[in-house]
Amino acid sequence: MPNKKSLRLDRFLSNQLNISRNDAKELIKKRLVTVNGETAKLFDMKTDPLTDKVVSEGKEVLYRKHIYIMLNKPAGVVCATRDRLSETVLELIPEELRREGLFPAGRLDKDTVGFVFITDDGELAHDLLSPKKHVSKRYFAILEKPVTEGDIKAFAEGITIDGGEKCLPAELEPSEKPGEVFITLHEGKYHQIKRMAEAVGNRVVYLKRISIGGLMLDENLAEGQCRELTESERITISPSPI
Repeated sequence: MPNKKSLRLDRFLSNQLNISRNDAKELIKKRLVTVNGETAKLFDMKTDPLTDKVVSEGKEVLYRKHIYIMLNKPAGVVCATRDRLSETVLELIPEELRREGLFPAGRLDKDTVGFVFITDDGELAHDLLSPKKHVSKRYFAILEKPVTEGDIKAFAEGITIDGGEKCLPAELEPSEKPGEVFITLHEGKYHQIKRMAEAVGNRVVYLKRISIGGLMLDENLAEGQCRELTESERITISPSPI
């Protein structure tokens, strides 16, 4: 029986190296690819990505079914796969991490900074964004005015924002400095924190997402930088076993 996990060599190279299928064929044609120590000669030869050792131009090509990236988004960049007017989060991904099908799992406003999760794993992204999963997102915010005990209670009970939308209960935690707070949401409505602040007579001056699903933004990542998640981090951010 054929191995259901096997892939054409040119497709494997294209997916893992983020190159076109024609470029992958060119590598094979130039005898620059080996499979288990043997020079590859056929574009369509079958390879098992889990067991075969594929080397291209002297470097081993490691198989990753999906890729999971933590990005520290700067202000002015939009959470989209493409935009005609503004730079997108995908344009910040370095060449070695790019691959077909990448997208931001969830959005931040253009002027909001912090943790954006980027992947090509649609199933995991669906779970993270599903209202039924209630995956927490934690933010640091600077508000125009200090919060009151009434604000904290209103957030905890679930605020009704403009348009009559009822928000799920959220945690509003004042910091030591007046106006600086931590906010934890369990859903993701449009401009939600800004609208919640307005509902209690306040205004957001600065907003940064610092965690998703219990996974904290790496403090060593400068704005605009990104890195792959480790295996343990990937498990941490997942709301269900993967």
